[in-house]
Amino acid sequence: MNLFAMFLQPNQPSPEMIQRLVMTVIPLLMIGYVVIVALVMVPCWFILKKAGFSPWLALLCIVPSLGTLVLLYILAFADWKVVPLPQVAAYPPAYPPPPPPPYPPQA
Repeated sequence: MNLFAMFLQPNQPSPEMIQRLVMTVIPLLMIGYVVIVALVMVPCWFILKKAGFSPWLALLCIVPSLGTLVLLYILAFADWKVVPLPQVAAYPPAYPPPPPPPYPPQA
């Protein structure tokens, strides 16, 4: 609470207060950075695995803007190494009609 009250004082904050504020904000920024990177890296890991690439390419997301941009270009313009799934018909094939009944014997 003292850290935020220093901005309400009319005089300049002391260097100790500024140091405490910086020592509080830096760990919060680092935790926020790790959370944001994890939120981007986990989906990229699964997308890369499903596309047939090495999931370790998701580590490019650690570099915030440039790494993620490079990863998107790799995904967009590379040939994906996945085999397409066979097309399944919406309805099962129709069974052949039953054979016609035999004609009555001719007299």
